[in-house]
Amino acid sequence: MNRYSPRRQSRRWLDGDCPRGVLAIYYDKREPADAYTVFFAQPVVSDGTYAGTAIEYAGISENGVGFHGELSAYETAQFRFRNAHRACKWTDLPEAVRNWVTADLKFTEEWQNAH
Repeated sequence: MNRYSPRRQSRRWLDGDCPRGVLAIYYDKREPADAYTVFFAQPVVSDGTYAGTAIEYAGISENGVGFHGELSAYETAQFRFRNAHRACKWTDLPEAVRNWVTADLKFTEEWQNAH
C-alpha cells in the first residue's frame, strides 16, 4: 500500500514570507465572499486538542473568519488534484487571512512547546 506524503506547493505559490507550516493554498470565488482553503504541514491546535493522524486545513473568508477541519491523506490528495487550477499565492491572500494563518501556526508552536 502506498502512503500519501503531502508535499508543499512550489515557491511559485508559497512566496514572500509564507510560513513553513503552510502546505498549500487554494482560492474559491464565491458569493457573497471569497473563500480560501489553507492546508497545514502539521496538525494545528485550535481548541486545545491535537490530532496528528489527519491533514489539517482551514477554510477562511476574505474578512478573516474561518474554521478548521481534517481530511485523511487520500481525501487531501483528491482535493488538491481536483482544485489544482485554484491554487493561490501567499502574497495574493488578503491581510486578514494571512494574519489568521500566522496566528494559528504561532499558537500551535507555543502549545507544542508547552506540552
